[in-house]
Amino acid sequence: TAAYDTYAGQDAQYAANPPSYKDNGDGTVSDLVTGLMWTQDPGEKMTLAEAFGNASKCHTGDYSDWRLPTIKELYSLIQLNGTDPDPRSTDTSNLKPFIDDTVFKFTYGKEEDGDRIIDSQFATSTKYVSTTMNGNETMFGVNFADGRIKGYGIKDPRGRGEKTFYVLYARGHSDYGINQFKDNGDGTITDEATGLTWMQADSGKGMDWPAALEYAEGLDFAGHSDWRLPNAKELQSIIDYTRSPDTTGSAAIDPTFNATEIKNEGGEKDFAHYWSSSTHVGARSTDTAVYFAFGRSLGFMKDRRTGEYTLMDVHGAGSQRSDPKVGDASEFPHGRGPQGDVIRIENMVRCVRGGDVEKVDGASRSVPDAKEPAPPSRFMKHEDRNGDGKVSKDEFRGPDEHFGHLDKDGDGYISEEEAPIGPPPNRK
Repeated sequence: TAAYDTYAGQDAQYAANPPSYKDNGDGTVSDLVTGLMWTQDPGEKMTLAEAFGNASKCHTGDYSDWRLPTIKELYSLIQLNGTDPDPRSTDTSNLKPFIDDTVFKFTYGKEEDGDRIIDSQFATSTKYVSTTMNGNETMFGVNFADGRIKGYGIKDPRGRGEKTFYVLYARGHSDYGINQFKDNGDGTITDEATGLTWMQADSGKGMDWPAALEYAEGLDFAGHSDWRLPNAKELQSIIDYTRSPDTTGSAAIDPTFNATEIKNEGGEKDFAHYWSSSTHVGARSTDTAVYFAFGRSLGFMKDRRTGEYTLMDVHGAGSQRSDPKVGDASEFPHGRGPQGDVIRIENMVRCVRGGDVEKVDGASRSVPDAKEPAPPSRFMKHEDRNGDGKVSKDEFRGPDEHFGHLDKDGDGYISEEEAPIGPPPNRK
């Protein structure tokens, strides 16, 4: 991604293995970095069972050894220079997906299919070893519309049978994503599959994103001072998707590593979120950064009938979401977003070094000066009748259920950051 503000240590300030693809002209794409070959067009959505079954029937490019990719294989395609859309918008004109759409065919969720703009989830062969949403069988998928890894229930949450996904098949390099950890005996671990060397221990305490960058950039350990905060792909590479708090009583990481136990928001033993050096760009702001949940990926799910919130694992240990870079987590008592994603802000750090990475200046981008706010959106001009910069439930002129969906932090107001972009679904 690009660098934002003046914080040192962001992923744009380190150059390593930029994506490189070759369109083979036969419906296939070769990834010149990973050695994987891909189908170019995901076609129509299909169920997970169909995705597995159709792999053997796929003969794109006259190859017959296509497979449904693992979550690590599919995540290799993510490019975090995309834009996270407003889920209620239908306007894609100013959006950029989190995959190279000059090479791969990409489609946002289609309104005519009853989907939201962000319903562009892609399937993998990696199932969660636990369950989400209080017992749902779950698969880890990549959403190239909003730039996240989440655990998706195999059944459609809207009661439409089995959930459907887009599919890109992979072939070649079948050992991609398989770690080869070596304990160096000095508090560091080298993954000989990637060439990266990791801190065996984590930071032991949480911190906000600027502090995490500073912590990593200032670390001098095991005779080296070139430690850094890992980018999103580097951090995802050490997740062990065969482990979880509910099945192995551990973090989703090889037991060679040490992972600090925490008490989660429900008072249970759990494990932390870990910061990456990658910004997660939204439609209106650059104030969030990517993290990975090495413990449960919790959310506060609201019962629409009673209004009560239930804390549960909504996306699975190993998911990738985003947190505000700075702030007070207590301002999000019921999380944020449709699944009430728990907001912590003070996440832990596991530093990395090596991997043929070169430190560069990076392309720095500024964010709007807080003293000179951007002009209000069309939504805010229309709905904010008392001019206080936010929309109360009394001011909101749409359906009640729409207000609850937009009020992502549950504070009773729709802020400029929460305001939708473009017309809501079904409105032209």
